[in-house]
Amino acid sequence: MPGSIDSGAGFERGAVLAVALTVGVGAAWKPLDGDVRTATWNEAIETLRDLEKEVGPRWLWWSGETARTFVANGIRPARCWDLEVVYRLLAGGWRAGPGRVWADANGLDADTIPERSPVDLFHQPTGEDDRPVRADGHLDPEWVAGKRADTIERLAVWVDLALRVHSMQADRLGNEPAHAATARSESAAGVLCAELETDGLPIDRPAAETVISSYIGPRPTDARHAEQLELERDHLVLRHAPAGSDFDLRNPGQVKSLLRRVGVEVPDTRASRLEGELKAHPIVPALLTWRKAERIATTFGYGWLDEHVGPDGRLRGSWAGSDGAAGRMTATAGLHNMPADLRPAIIAGTDHVFVRADLGQIEPRVLAAVSGDEALARASRDNDMYQPVAERLRVEREIAKVAVLGAMYGQTTGKGAEALAGLERGYPVAMGYLRAAAESAQGGHDLRTYGGRCVRMSGSIDPGSSDRDGRTRAAARGRYGRNAMVQGAAAELFKTWAVIVRARTESLGARIVLCLHDELLVHTPAAVGDRTAAAVDDALEEAASRWAPPRHPAVRFVADTSVIERWSDAK
Repeated sequence: MPGSIDSGAGFERGAVLAVALTVGVGAAWKPLDGDVRTATWNEAIETLRDLEKEVGPRWLWWSGETARTFVANGIRPARCWDLEVVYRLLAGGWRAGPGRVWADANGLDADTIPERSPVDLFHQPTGEDDRPVRADGHLDPEWVAGKRADTIERLAVWVDLALRVHSMQADRLGNEPAHAATARSESAAGVLCAELETDGLPIDRPAAETVISSYIGPRPTDARHAEQLELERDHLVLRHAPAGSDFDLRNPGQVKSLLRRVGVEVPDTRASRLEGELKAHPIVPALLTWRKAERIATTFGYGWLDEHVGPDGRLRGSWAGSDGAAGRMTATAGLHNMPADLRPAIIAGTDHVFVRADLGQIEPRVLAAVSGDEALARASRDNDMYQPVAERLRVEREIAKVAVLGAMYGQTTGKGAEALAGLERGYPVAMGYLRAAAESAQGGHDLRTYGGRCVRMSGSIDPGSSDRDGRTRAAARGRYGRNAMVQGAAAELFKTWAVIVRARTESLGARIVLCLHDELLVHTPAAVGDRTAAAVDDALEEAASRWAPPRHPAVRFVADTSVIERWSDAK
């Protein structure tokens, strides 16, 4: 087996280079046409770093774990192809792993994937002469479980298998350029996830503690002190209750009873419901304030800071490039649901600023693009595309907005319902696109977004359900399907934008530190803040031109971009 670690001779820039590595063991790498090369761990890292710098290949690996290892060792790849990411794109869902990736590429039934048995007197490893592929075509479960990574020789075999899977995946994507482009951008988003985990989000701990204390009081000294503070918070609500009342504010049923006792009758206790009753009784605003404090105390309190904020003042969580359904990026540690009250504590580092950019009305603009509706595309040329829609429908702007969102989410009741008929007449192509997606989903047929992500709807029909239950479930599938086609495409555009921003701002010393739904937060040196902001806007135009269907009418995408010091400064 060739073992040279010297040079990337013969590798073309951007060409596929399969790699497999194990910390402390070593690495193997191989181009599409060429010999496999190997090295021990310390040598490998230096060589892979040089290859990225001098050759810039499109790294091919089995999963995001390799991306995390690269980033942890100071290598930030510009290009990659993640077999697991592409598998999820092709097959839908979230479950993956080498066994499923291999089975899907080779047309094998996932239900027949062999499981690893515990090694004991009656069960021994199933490997056939140390071969990774069994006689039935599946990967040997011992290799899947880690045997592939315990020697350099096996890593070399693993890169050969990766190249075989890549060829099969590329063939399946080849007839649809948009699908192949999505495979590349989604893979790059996986590297971005690894970087987000490593870099973290800047947070000022003293500022965060000030916000937390304003809601729940000082840091408790012990469990008894914490219980006392909780009772004091409860008292701020219960003092408005009739004398002698004893209600558990953490029990929705008891909260309804409490409100009834003071003359406030509501069908449920959701915040949106209570906000309409603010003037009905002093207990209502007190209860809403209590809820904010309770959320801080239970989810975003001092324990949250201690667990997720490092000594370098960075908030870190785990990131995933796709939620498995519509394809949105997800994160843990509260990065995706942090209360707005804590945003003043998200402060750029010394001599740095944030560039914050939020895509405007992204889903209706995406609908115009993927459906090819020329009338809706014309509306997208306005900064506020709901206004020309309203004028076309001859309704108020807010009614037009609710109608468009309702059409995408399958909502046919409420104040936008009457405008839906106008949408059918004014934008028949877009509405027909949504209707076709809904009907296909209702029938239990899988959908595929413009970028190629499979949205699984098959297997969701229960033949034993009653006619009424069947209709209810079919309607739910229809609503889900029509929204997934738009939301999924929007997620693909967002990630295309994000990875282009990553590439175009690297030379400025900028780093993306948060991807929140349709919003980017970029941490950049203050001296180049305006240049970074311009690069972010330019990247959106580049992303739209790369992503948008060429056969469809031009759609304008917009972002609200600003240079700020605190996240809360964004308007």
